[in-house]
Parts: sequence; C-alpha cells; structure tokens
Amino acid sequence: MKGLMLSVTLFAVLLQGQPRFVKTTFGRLSPRSFRQLPTAVVESLEARKCLIPQYPYTKAPHNVIHGSFTGAKRNEWAVLCSRRGISSILIFSAKPAKLIAEVAPKKDNIFLQQEGKGKPYYSRVISAVGKEYILKHYEAYGGPEPPPITHQGIDDGFAERASVVWYFYRGKWLELQGAD
Repeated sequence: MKGLMLSVTLFAVLLQGQPRFVKTTFGRLSPRSFRQLPTAVVESLEARKCLIPQYPYTKAPHNVIHGSFTGAKRNEWAVLCSRRGISSILIFSAKPAKLIAEVAPKKDNIFLQQEGKGKPYYSRVISAVGKEYILKHYEAYGGPEPPPITHQGIDDGFAERASVVWYFYRGKWLELQGAD
C-alpha cells in the first residue's frame, strides 16, 4: 500500500510541471455577427469555417478590423479566424473581397488564461495601429528596427501580457515590437 501511495504522490508531483491541455469552449462569433464586414468577406470566412474568438473582457464584438494593411490608402479587412484549434489573421481586400494573406497561425490553447476560479478564457486580440504606435514601442522596447512606415500594421496581442506588430513591407510580413 505504501508503494502505491508513493507512486501516486510521485506521479502527481511530476504532472505539476507538465503543460495542461484544457479542453474548453470559449466565446467565438460567427462572421455574420459583424455587420460591417462586406458580404463577400463573410462568405469567404464561412467557406473556411472560421469563427471569430472573443476576449471576454471587451464588451463589443472584436477581432475584426478595417484599415490599410498592405499599402497606403488600401481598403482592407483583417479578421482573427479560429478553425480546427488554430487561429490566424486573415487579410482581405474589400473590393473585390479577396484573401490577400494569412498571418501568424497559432494554436488557440496558447492564448488561454484562467480566472481566479480556474475558468479558462481566450485572450488573443488584434487591432489596427499606425506609425506613432509602432515607433513609440520601438523606442521604448527596442526590437527590430521598423522600415519606413507608410500604412497601418496589425497589433497581435496576448491580452494583459504582450503583443507584436505585423507590418507588410516589400512583399513580406515583418514582426515588429509591440507592447511589452
């Protein structure tokens, strides 16, 4: 009996250092929940079986942003799309509604945090950021030197922790310093 108790105790101690894989559902909205999205973008998201994850401490629906992400004066949408346990940022031109890029695919469970009572919640958020934000964060925290800033970037944040900025330059998505 002592051997069994010792084995159970040792097993429990070993598990404490292991990552936990939490099976959970978290708030995700259908693309149709975002009335501002062009119909063709909604249809493209639905065809990809995308749901849009929500950070529970932001009241309004989010993780759908509008801006100029691949060049100045572009009319584009960026959407955080969650499907099959992975979320990535999809960037669409508004007219015609065409997928331009898919950036930063990450497993959804990386962005789970827990409330005091242990209930997990999702905490990845995106927002459009401009030159001032990009330069301010570079000056404050260092990181890769930004190229000339002529349009918006996409701040990809782990709420309450840190972020990176995705910036399109010379045909590539650069990872710049965000909040630290």
